[in-house]
Amino acid sequence: MALEYRSTESFLKPDVRFGSMLVTKFINNLMHKGKKSVAEKLFYKAMDVIKTRFEDKEPLEIFETAVGNVKPLVEVKSKRVGGATYQVPIEVSKKRQMSLSIRWILAAMRSKKGKATYLKLADELTDAYKKQGVSITKRENTHKMAEANKAFAHFAW
Repeated sequence: MALEYRSTESFLKPDVRFGSMLVTKFINNLMHKGKKSVAEKLFYKAMDVIKTRFEDKEPLEIFETAVGNVKPLVEVKSKRVGGATYQVPIEVSKKRQMSLSIRWILAAMRSKKGKATYLKLADELTDAYKKQGVSITKRENTHKMAEANKAFAHFAW
């Protein structure tokens, strides 16, 4: 019997409440020290808070829009040419866009202090949905950096 390679994507199952793979990935990134049930509770509490804030919309729709709003289209990578290091703008793959947006939302949430975690998560997702907040600022800064270094695009590999 030959062993075949399977990516971790095939082992993930959609979450229980929404049936979404994006939610599963988000919960897995939210998880700390292997405590998935705690991460699920935090996420679903945040979704309940979002549902009370936006009564006319589904919380899953707001979550997906928020993550989509944070996705970067371009980023800069360091490229050494001769003795100089250039910041070269490159397009971001779909998979990396998703992972960066999830990472930035969680980093923004964790940087806030003085509230319950599920409230901080709900606040950051709400801000990202409205195209404001720390994670959107991070995306805009990344795009500005790529725009400023557009002259070095010919070094892209």
